[in-house]
Amino acid sequence: MRVVVAIDGPAAAGKSTVAKRVAEIKGYTYIDTGAMYRAFTWYCLQKGVDCQDEKACVALIPEVKIELKPGHVVLCNGIDVSTDIRQTNVSANVSYIASYKDIRLALVDLQRKMAESSSVIMDGRDIGTYVLPNADVKIYQIASVETRAVRRYEENLSKGIACTLEEIEDDVRKRDYIDSHREFSPLKPAPDSILLDTSFMSIEEVVNAVIEKIDNKIKEKNLG
Repeated sequence: MRVVVAIDGPAAAGKSTVAKRVAEIKGYTYIDTGAMYRAFTWYCLQKGVDCQDEKACVALIPEVKIELKPGHVVLCNGIDVSTDIRQTNVSANVSYIASYKDIRLALVDLQRKMAESSSVIMDGRDIGTYVLPNADVKIYQIASVETRAVRRYEENLSKGIACTLEEIEDDVRKRDYIDSHREFSPLKPAPDSILLDTSFMSIEEVVNAVIEKIDNKIKEKNLG
């Protein structure tokens, strides 16, 4: 039985970390949509394009080829950008890129094709509402701004990325606003999603909770 799992939620809610762990345990293919938008953002910055200039950014679509490889490797035009896309300048601009309809349509088409052949778990902002509206299981993962900022701050430090907690918290608040107020496919929970507040949960607790919800939902559908 092919299973499709969608995990949505705001920036730094721990979606990617949880999705990776669940994919490993369940044997699903993990698709990191956020990394795809980050890769496009990285390319815009490399080209010296203002990420708030929608027309200029959209014009780059034909030039960009993004690939997700085993081991969570992200390639942009054949270049390994797995680390570069986590830099603070990319984080500060990715929500602008993700708000542009033409860019979203191009990447959503790629994401849907990735999800056609095997059981997958995909995380992002609009997976359950737009990218994969017929997903078997939809999780909407949230946490307080303060919790999310600390998590992203510690993650950046572990990767050697220079930043301050204040910068991260400001970035999280800004991204929340942009993501939830964009005109096309804004951040919001799907009506049939399962809300999961992870503010006071460890990663393992969240992973176990998500797996339990996946197993319960699959059981329900089989019984039905």
